[in-house]
Amino acid sequence: MSKTTPAAKKGRLSARLLAVLVLLSGIWGTIALAYQWPGCAILRVAACAVWAALAILGTVATWRGRFPATLGHAAAFALLLLWWSGIEPSNQREWADDVARPLTGTVQGHQVVLDNVRDFHWRSDDDYDARWHSRRYDLDQLVSADAVLSYWGSRAIAHAMISFGFADGSHVVFSVEIRRERGEQYSPVGGFFKQFELALVAAEERDIIRVRTNVRGEDDYLYPLHMDPAAMRALFVSYVDAANALAKRPRFYNTLTSNCTTIVHRMARRIVPGLHRDIRLLLTGYLPGYLRKIGALDDTQPLDVQEQRARITDRARHSTAEDFSRAIRQETAAR
Repeated sequence: MSKTTPAAKKGRLSARLLAVLVLLSGIWGTIALAYQWPGCAILRVAACAVWAALAILGTVATWRGRFPATLGHAAAFALLLLWWSGIEPSNQREWADDVARPLTGTVQGHQVVLDNVRDFHWRSDDDYDARWHSRRYDLDQLVSADAVLSYWGSRAIAHAMISFGFADGSHVVFSVEIRRERGEQYSPVGGFFKQFELALVAAEERDIIRVRTNVRGEDDYLYPLHMDPAAMRALFVSYVDAANALAKRPRFYNTLTSNCTTIVHRMARRIVPGLHRDIRLLLTGYLPGYLRKIGALDDTQPLDVQEQRARITDRARHSTAEDFSRAIRQETAAR
């Protein structure tokens, strides 16, 4: 009875590790083709089927130690990556109405003018009055910044926005979102595969918060942030700079690296150096705990009590559009 030599064992292990890599690259390539192969659905299905079949053959051959097949798959995967790198974001598509206009702004001293601030009146997701405005803001009158979290399913995931308040009672919300094409729906998987461009929206609270609570049935929470005036001003200007950069050079949204919290975190790190990363920047439903840890939220009361006080969903649903910002803060202010 022959014994397997150490060299043979090592070769078998190497073959199996390579086979796993071939399989993983095959899965990635199949999904990439499903989301990005040009043409009709039939062509996409055909491209995915051909690539998947080749990946399976390559995986089996590699597992058996037939390394020429591995080299062949590697060459095909290199060509796929070359094609993938050529897929560029664009600002010229048929966009959904609520992300149709790019936000831009100009900063002159303490005066900021934002163009294309959204102020939709929503009756349903498909029935709304589309309104866009230019707004002027005085940074010397900037008095508050609030984190707004909107939950639509799992408590681990929420959409995060920042609302800035001014001495006259006005507010503007900045929100990093996907820039959907007309008829397109959000997909977290598609967010990994260049399905969406990135959008930075500035909107009235009665639009961007109210549509989530009153139209889409989401559950929203508002947390007043602890920020000194200089930091608030710097963060506001960072949003303006980011919007102008996107208007000039579009970027893809990425579920992991360029989403509603990671981009804000990168801006905040320029204001507060050393701001550490945390898994809660991805599991955004738990963001309040992270904000407490870094001193951006009050931590003198238990987190569950703070969350109860922060919930604005019911107040939003019973308010009118005209008094929305005051109404959602009324109970908190009374305490």
